[in-house]
Amino acid sequence: MDQGVAVWLVLAAALVAANLPYFSERLLIVGPRRAPKAVGWRLLELALMAALTFGLGSALEARIGQRQEQGWEFYAAATCLFITLGFPGFVWRYLRRGRG
Repeated sequence: MDQGVAVWLVLAAALVAANLPYFSERLLIVGPRRAPKAVGWRLLELALMAALTFGLGSALEARIGQRQEQGWEFYAAATCLFITLGFPGFVWRYLRRGRG
């Protein structure tokens, strides 16, 4: 796989994963349906999706070549980017449609 394709794949996966907690009323995307899902569940799902996306990026990086060690700064910036990518889902869930 080409490096450019891997980067776009991780970005597309991050965009989808960051918005999934806001568009689904199921616990952890596959669990039982909750009428209004609590904000805590959405934050937990967002953290799990971020971890899965970071894992995908790390796996693709290892497949392309040598995996580069990252410091805390990388993960802080990547988490901020992930939260920013989830902003459209947040707007749709809480600002446009309301809480109920």
